Amino acid sequence: MIGDQFVLDQPPLLSRATFDRADEVRDDPERMQAGWSTARLLLIDSSGRYPVSDGGGLHWLAATEFADEPLADAVFLGIGGAGSAGADLWARRVDHIDGPTDDPRRGAHGLDADEAGLLATALGILNWHATARFSPVDGSATVPARGGWVRRHVDTGADEFPRTDPAIITVVHDGADRVLLGRQAIWPDGWYSTLAGFVEPGESLEQCVAREVHEEVGISIREPRYLGSQPWPFPRSLMLGFAAIADPDEPLEFLDGEIGDAVWFDRAEVIDALEEGTEWVRGDGSVGTGTDERRLRLPGSISIARSLITAWAYADR
Repeated sequence: MIGDQFVLDQPPLLSRATFDRADEVRDDPERMQAGWSTARLLLIDSSGRYPVSDGGGLHWLAATEFADEPLADAVFLGIGGAGSAGADLWARRVDHIDGPTDDPRRGAHGLDADEAGLLATALGILNWHATARFSPVDGSATVPARGGWVRRHVDTGADEFPRTDPAIITVVHDGADRVLLGRQAIWPDGWYSTLAGFVEPGESLEQCVAREVHEEVGISIREPRYLGSQPWPFPRSLMLGFAAIADPDEPLEFLDGEIGDAVWFDRAEVIDALEEGTEWVRGDGSVGTGTDERRLRLPGSISIARSLITAWAYADR
């Protein structure tokens, strides 16, 4: 749409999967056992890296290479997808992966929709397991159940369910040709992105947008408008994308200390950065540096931030 009513032209990269999550299978141990003989297993290491095939996609292993029955620490992801139509798909965390691996922040853009969604699901649920081994109620031990989709109290049998942390992410613009992008103080020069933050208890998404923008850059917004969402398994968030309008003449104040700088960029400069492909570059998946001295370098294509900025930049085209 035109002007301040732009929309995302397609869901963000990690939100396009259509594989069958097969929730009903999680309650059927006999069915999971029967599917194990042809199941495929994705390994994820402790830093979140995953094995890649020769073509750059996910490298799945035969589940029976590891055990004759579903492993207690493996998570049932669903059925089909990832070039394994009809096969059960599982994920498991390991200390080390032999062979080529990639980092999801850098490599996920090379995956197809289902593979990207499966990777996001695997990372999110395995990251939850890593911090949920004991009950938050009484500290008693818990063990995986339902194909890894709950953790069950050893003593009481009560279930703990996966936790997802909601966070808003907002492209702030002036309703015309300028957009406000910020950068954390620890980021390399030239790295800018949209503003984001976690939703607090008792707060609506729209209230969170207004609060986070004010806390980070000290200005007021109006007309917060939902655009789309994306899982962000670092470690287990759901990013809820918004657009909001603000006045470029209102002074910027970095109230909470998270933002080191923020700039109102013209649409032409943003489009130039998009078309030049000036994404954040990560050499090892955790540290990034630019390859030139451009004033504006944008988040990578895996992020909903990139989708929001792109949607705003091309709104009138």
